[in-house]
Amino acid sequence: MVGMVSVAALAAVGMSMQFMMIINVLMTLYVVGGNALISRFIGEGRKKRASALLYALAILAAILSLFVSFGGYFGSEYIYSLMGAEADVIHEGSLYFKIISLGLVVIFIDTLLYNALSAAGDTKNSLYIKLVSTAINAFLNYILIFGHFGFPAMGIEGAAYATVFAYCFNVLAYYILIKKPYSKLNFIPIIRVKDLIRVWHIGWSAALDRGISSISFLLFVAIIAAYGTEALAGYQVGLRIEGIAFMPGFGFAIAATALVGQSLGAKNRERAYNMGIISGRVAYIFMGSVGLFLILFPEFLVGFFTEDKETIAVASYYLILVGLAQIPLAIVFVYSGALRGAGATKITLKINVLSLWFFRVIPSYIAYKMGYGIIVIFIIMNIETLIKGLLYAYVYKKRNWLETKV
Repeated sequence: MVGMVSVAALAAVGMSMQFMMIINVLMTLYVVGGNALISRFIGEGRKKRASALLYALAILAAILSLFVSFGGYFGSEYIYSLMGAEADVIHEGSLYFKIISLGLVVIFIDTLLYNALSAAGDTKNSLYIKLVSTAINAFLNYILIFGHFGFPAMGIEGAAYATVFAYCFNVLAYYILIKKPYSKLNFIPIIRVKDLIRVWHIGWSAALDRGISSISFLLFVAIIAAYGTEALAGYQVGLRIEGIAFMPGFGFAIAATALVGQSLGAKNRERAYNMGIISGRVAYIFMGSVGLFLILFPEFLVGFFTEDKETIAVASYYLILVGLAQIPLAIVFVYSGALRGAGATKITLKINVLSLWFFRVIPSYIAYKMGYGIIVIFIIMNIETLIKGLLYAYVYKKRNWLETKV
């Protein structure tokens, strides 16, 4: 729907997702460590201890979000200009991101609750909540972006308001859910500083990993932005469509995180190892199948987002190339999720940082300076994904991560 407003609006919303990757660094501090501990507590049969940790993490998430909201609201224009966006993208993007910044508190808490329940083994209720909130988001987009049912046409600002309202629904639904006696987790108003310190010990390396990776992705997007607004919009559209293939990978990464953590909590290391292997195999099938669809019908898929011919061309090339990389990407998703579930975040830090910088960012910058086109940048991206997948497969099968202490 945003693509129907303008190419600049489409590029602006796409770039905002890169900024959210930076914000996710703070979320990682409490999400990854929280997941590892909650899944182990559940595996040990200690639901009350897990619920007390959830309560403490919710307070921490709310406090962290306030600082980020302030920076995002007052620094949105500067962030877009720093990324090298053109003037129309900066204008549209600042309108969008200021509104998103005001809703960061519900985004932070939603992320915590979704991940905590998943770590406890409850993904079905999250599915129902997300289905409803997605429908709400889409309906509000239709009303607020284009101005229907008596509302003014707000363009990109309408998209931002719709997103925030959808997150508000999520948090309310999760709150009602965890108050039910049958919920996998509850809120128990006890703060155990010892558990928060354990979360920190796991989370800091995961947050550093996410932070360096996010900066790497921002630099990568800045290189693409240097090719022009159409190239940037094409990349963002391609990334959105690739999200169709991402979803199975994310889903089975979450499964691996929860099942590996719970198995280690139950002192069953062989089962923990096998859970990652099984999750990975299913993810290969799903993501490989979707990847084939991306290769065969790229222009058809891109046509839903924009009618700009140059944007369609860039996005189509992107989809064809990333379609070839979906199987190694499945390995990255699932095995990294399994390692995080075990608390082995220092290993994922090393693999991700070294791979992104040495095989993606630096080669892409060199290729741009040498005058190569955008397609070469996409090829470099795919090669980096393949190398990273091989590294994760090697580390996972060595099994040393099973000895990680939490």
